[in-house]
Amino acid sequence: MPFLNDFKTRLGALLIKLLVQGTLALGAALSSIQRALAWLDGQHPQLTQWLNALRTWVLRHPKMISSTVASVLMATGAGAFAIANLGPDISDQPVVSVSVPVEVADLAAQALAIEQTELNLTRSDLTRTADTPESLLRRMGVVDPQVAAFLRKNPLAKEALLRSGRTVSAEVNNQKQLRQLSVRWLRNETDTAFQRLVVTRTAQGLQAVQTSAAMNTSVRMTGGTVASSLYAAADEARLPDPVISQLTDIFSSQIDFHRTLRKGARFAVVYEVLEADGEPIRTGRVLSAEFNNDNQLYQAVWFQEPGQKGNYYALDGKSLRRAYLAAPVAFSRKTSGMGMRLHPIFQTLQKHNGVDYAAPTGTPAMSIGDGVVDFAGVQNGYGNVVIVRHSPSHSTVYAHLSRIQVSKGQSIQKGQTIGAVGSTGWSTGPHLHFEFRVNGAHVDPQSVIQQAQATPISPAAMARFNAAVKYAKSQFEAAALMRDTNEL
Repeated sequence: MPFLNDFKTRLGALLIKLLVQGTLALGAALSSIQRALAWLDGQHPQLTQWLNALRTWVLRHPKMISSTVASVLMATGAGAFAIANLGPDISDQPVVSVSVPVEVADLAAQALAIEQTELNLTRSDLTRTADTPESLLRRMGVVDPQVAAFLRKNPLAKEALLRSGRTVSAEVNNQKQLRQLSVRWLRNETDTAFQRLVVTRTAQGLQAVQTSAAMNTSVRMTGGTVASSLYAAADEARLPDPVISQLTDIFSSQIDFHRTLRKGARFAVVYEVLEADGEPIRTGRVLSAEFNNDNQLYQAVWFQEPGQKGNYYALDGKSLRRAYLAAPVAFSRKTSGMGMRLHPIFQTLQKHNGVDYAAPTGTPAMSIGDGVVDFAGVQNGYGNVVIVRHSPSHSTVYAHLSRIQVSKGQSIQKGQTIGAVGSTGWSTGPHLHFEFRVNGAHVDPQSVIQQAQATPISPAAMARFNAAVKYAKSQFEAAALMRDTNEL
């Protein structure tokens, strides 16, 4: 059977070629593993020594390994063919001599060239408050005193590495020497462009160049289930704090997160992430979200009509945005409401004209609505206080602040931080005293907040809104699927 002999001839040549090449590739692979281990931390001397010995042996004896393995495989293959070849006697067939030239020396040279190839590795991290140039480089896997000295002296590098939380990327060669270092950050949280400092090694030495570039926007989605608290569930889902704050704001008119949030509540959220050179640098707007609490489903989608301010709407087009937030402090509880009470300091029965929210010192205090700062400073028993005017008849008061972050006459938006919770003035502990005034008279904040509703979608924009709703529903399904998969 000539075709069978020809098949065996071709198979033999192929097996020998693959075995020799595979043996040499194994040596090159072992070299790569060894270099990677050494670059990572140099903490595996025994494993590195073993890999080095194995690689050396493989490269020195490729022909012996190939011949041994080939003999075993070819013997097995010949036996298989003998069973299949029950027809004419083998002596009746022509004798075929097979010669397979294998240039082992050339392949070994190629493997050696692969081993000697320059290997560049990149690592990213964030700057820390206690960082020095040496500690930052050490954490990035860089051993390069020249670069450390440069970062310490160069004014651009010193400024770029001054603050914590900035994204740093380092490209390192086989000898742990720096090839390029990049630092990215924002000047202000509202910026749409980011700053980039690049330190490179050139023939003239180390150079630092700072530029500005526009950020790219990507969309992410996730979800979670409340087991103990919303904050813990968001942390488990790796949801950034600004996004969970937006989530509570969106549904604040429907869900009282202080009292009615139930164990087992499920949420899904789709949001923007602003990226610099592919690295996330800050979160953006929530695009759509849903919350299932106590078997009640709440859904929201972001939509902006031409020439108007964007807003969140239920899927039927009704606005979810009230004129005011439900509370000036996130994740807090009321400790005192309006009415007569025993004053904690003077121990006399006095009328309490506001609502107290318990929160640790330093917790952000937010303006519950758009407005202009009427007062920012110290005022008797209020301590550090901010007063915001929202309309000719409406104003709010935020007292006992540990610090003030706005100034008189400044225009602010709903949810903007105006200061931090503290215990200044007549206070027995850290909390926020909050008042709502209508034409100068104190009123229960919730009675006004619940009535202040924004306008729904106009009929002219309803077709575009329905298209946005259809897309949001598909996003909900994808986010919920990711949530359910992560919880398996």
